[in-house]
Amino acid sequence: MKHSRLLENFISLSTLQVANYILPLITLPYLVRVLGPEKFGLIAFAQAFIGYFNILTDYGFNLSATRDISINRKDNDKVSEIFSSVIVIKFGLLILSLFIMTLIIFSFDKFRSEWPIYYLTFGVVIGQVLFPVWFFQGMEKMKYITFLNILARIIFTISIFIFVKNASDFLYVPILSSLGSIVAGIVALWIVFKDFRVKFRMPDFERVKFHLKEGWYIFISTVAISLYTTSNTFILGLFTNNIIVGYYSAAEKIIRAAQGLLSPVSQTIFPHVSKLINESKDAGIKFIRRITYLIGGLSFIISLVIFILANLIVEIILGSQYTESIIILRILAFLPFLVGLSNVFGVQTMLTLNYKKAFTNIIVFASGVNIFLAIILVPIYNDIGTSISVLITEMIITISMFLFLESKGIKILGVKNV
Repeated sequence: MKHSRLLENFISLSTLQVANYILPLITLPYLVRVLGPEKFGLIAFAQAFIGYFNILTDYGFNLSATRDISINRKDNDKVSEIFSSVIVIKFGLLILSLFIMTLIIFSFDKFRSEWPIYYLTFGVVIGQVLFPVWFFQGMEKMKYITFLNILARIIFTISIFIFVKNASDFLYVPILSSLGSIVAGIVALWIVFKDFRVKFRMPDFERVKFHLKEGWYIFISTVAISLYTTSNTFILGLFTNNIIVGYYSAAEKIIRAAQGLLSPVSQTIFPHVSKLINESKDAGIKFIRRITYLIGGLSFIISLVIFILANLIVEIILGSQYTESIIILRILAFLPFLVGLSNVFGVQTMLTLNYKKAFTNIIVFASGVNIFLAIILVPIYNDIGTSISVLITEMIITISMFLFLESKGIKILGVKNV
């Protein structure tokens, strides 16, 4: 029964990731050519800026609430309590995000001059708050996530070709993306209440405080992670211009798409590992050991292919305007391999074994290194400097997590754990 559920969830998330991989690769070559590096860079900068508010409203619930729902999934009253508390917190953070964003936009010329794009892109944050991915993952019903996300992406993809005809139509990109996200979120909530019979109950202060505390370490880790993911595009935009951001962002989107091929494995096994370790630590680690070799092998092959075929990939997907993206793509090529391993060492192992503080400390330290390197390298080497700082940061994170587990006697790559 457990294996059939895992297989069903894996197939659902694999289907979603294939769609997430194929559909952007259909629109990406079109958008980078029609919009050009400057407008494409502006959209990427706006997405990076709004990404901070996605992180704030997520507040680590995609892991902490997923775990709580997974453990209590057979208790409908408890599930309703967790759901209600998380939704209330997320809406509170949404209001706070809108206030902070408005304050920033109208305080700085760089943002004020293009203010519509930031508000239109913010719709994605609203959609993310509405869509309880953490609930479906915790219930291990990933088919709902798959169906709604694919539907939204298909509508977005078709609409791009209909409405975006030249560079002046660039605002349609955030409009369409936000609408798709919001509609998917509304339908997802309807499914939660109708199919899962979840009842919304206004939580008391103690419940809200408890769930804020539960997600705190993961939230801090996620904020730190953003300092070497979202922040790299943002910092690059502050130091350079939209054209250079366009070169970097185009290459980075290819890398993110490649990393996305492995996320079904991670999303599928996290609630399963959480439950398994809750029942038997030895059984959980034995399972983690097996998937380490699976994810490590697959991610290494993906990275190697990108490195070798970088010229061809850029030519086919991005076109002749983006030849400067080739070197960036080569530098970033081994991110899927490093991120794949760090996900196993960090999210699947350290978090499920309750090493939250150590996990957070590693991420925060590496993020500090990334910011330090970016401030030094970006003004001199621009997008290449950003790429180098990202690669070094991911190496630090992966090695640090592995060494921490080794120090605790957890031999992920060994024959057995001591």
